[in-house]
Amino acid sequence: MANYLLEIGLEEMPAHLVSAAATQLETRMTDFLSENRLAFETMTQFSTPRRLAVLVKGLADASAAIDEEVKGPSAKIAKDAEGNWSKAIQGFSRGQGVTPDDLVLQGDYYYAISKMQFSTYMKWANNSFLFVRPIQWIVSLLDAQVIPFDLLDVTADKITYGHRFLFDGRITLDDALDYEASLNEAFVVADAAARKAQIETQIAKIAKDNNWTIYLLPSLLEDVTNLVEYPTAFVGEFDAKYLDVPEEVLVTSMREHQRYFEVRDLAGQLQPNFISVRNGNAVHIDNVAKGNQKVLVARLEDAEFFWKEDQKLKIADLVEKLKKVTFHEKIGSVHAHMHRVKTIAKKIRQAANLSADYDAKLERAADIYKFDLLTGMVGEFDELQGVMGEKYALLAGEDAQVATSIREHYLPTSADGALPETEMGAVLAMADKLDTILAFFTVGLIPSGSNDPYALRRATAGILRIIESQNWDMALPSLISELYTLDVDGFTYAKQDEVMQFINGRVAKMLEGAARYDLIEAVLATGSLDVTYLTETAKALDDKVSDADFKTSVENLARVVNLASKLTTAPSVTEATLENEFEKALFIAEQQVVLTGTS
Repeated sequence: MANYLLEIGLEEMPAHLVSAAATQLETRMTDFLSENRLAFETMTQFSTPRRLAVLVKGLADASAAIDEEVKGPSAKIAKDAEGNWSKAIQGFSRGQGVTPDDLVLQGDYYYAISKMQFSTYMKWANNSFLFVRPIQWIVSLLDAQVIPFDLLDVTADKITYGHRFLFDGRITLDDALDYEASLNEAFVVADAAARKAQIETQIAKIAKDNNWTIYLLPSLLEDVTNLVEYPTAFVGEFDAKYLDVPEEVLVTSMREHQRYFEVRDLAGQLQPNFISVRNGNAVHIDNVAKGNQKVLVARLEDAEFFWKEDQKLKIADLVEKLKKVTFHEKIGSVHAHMHRVKTIAKKIRQAANLSADYDAKLERAADIYKFDLLTGMVGEFDELQGVMGEKYALLAGEDAQVATSIREHYLPTSADGALPETEMGAVLAMADKLDTILAFFTVGLIPSGSNDPYALRRATAGILRIIESQNWDMALPSLISELYTLDVDGFTYAKQDEVMQFINGRVAKMLEGAARYDLIEAVLATGSLDVTYLTETAKALDDKVSDADFKTSVENLARVVNLASKLTTAPSVTEATLENEFEKALFIAEQQVVLTGTS
């Protein structure tokens, strides 16, 4: 058994890509070893902004032998630096009962690096090879022996590098198992989980020492972990006057723009402090804190200015200006989009059998709900669209339900994000998403493959989740069919069949895992788009599909359905017309379902 280390040294990667890239490298390496039938005991991934690595422990000396043509180790690791056959190729040969000289070279199989995929790529120098960031070094070490290969102008070796500022010089690894400890001595915590734990421990101590409450938002903690190689948490402060700016603005400035953690007292009140994490040690940490304070204060100055200036604006003026703001060049203005949404919102309210009591408020919300797009605050902090709309609407004297709907119409903002809590907000959110989907399909901007630049899949999933969360008894296909009869300011929708096919695809995606694929296909054939109902139905079928009488029951039901389909007029059935106790029992059960909706 041997141990193999592969490390890819890079220019700094974006924080949000690091964890996924490390997991992908582990998956690619696992697949490579599996395809070559090379068994191993454990595989550990390491990652920092500058490196991705996997350590394979207990790697078999040879591929498992089978009586067929087999794929051996990569040609790149076939020979050592002196041109001798490597341990890997020798072990593989022994496993096949041949010598290395008997092997036939058929291609290059080092998939782990070259087959990785990313959301963004870079190309550097004169290379055609694409990767997430330029590759600076590669470590390829089988126990103490280098397994050499070349990737572009980089040759794999046993040399890695410590912290960019705290460690001067290269690290020569004597053995694959020395990797983590050697980097720790060079101020690099290569284990991301250990690095995250250090950050949590440091911040917990700061909170305890100051009687503070610090919420470690998981996504922010993940990003901060992937921004540093050697973490040191510290405290910064800002002038308490900025606490007069809405809390959402301050928190957004700290979290989204600076990657800081906001600070609260034990009662939950926001404090004029923040916590950040330095990529380094505690030397001159006070200067680091001051530098971070200056950057944050500059943003808070902007926020304070916009907060005061925006309150001088009038909603009516901003709405009028939306006529000149393009929703999409092929579709029209944001104002026209809002006008269509106003019509759709009323149709949704009617389709869901909701009270007409708030129709006037719903119309008002639809008339103005995008006005904050033209405020200075949203121009600077686009994450606050809707949030600032609610606040400015309340300051302008708008109804509280109208203001809340302005904020909630953006929800959900992710696949599992928060949903509108109010009924009116849910109606406006659904209307906004429906017009977006129908309008983009109308002008031919339809998602294909993984390409969905206008997030129409997310919008569709949001509609389905809103209907489910509000428990609306709504026939969505019928509603959409009605919308295709509309003509709002000369704009009519097109491509209804494509829209319905698209929505059905999203429903099927949301049902994945609820039951066997054939049962999901069966419930989808009902034509319903009620995800809750379809999920429950699929699970109910899944519970019964293994019963001994399931097949017989389905066949009997199919006969009944086929016979019923041949009737030209519906028969009049009463309990008195039935002949035996079984028919009567079935009749009574059917009536119960019809009348109460229970089974």
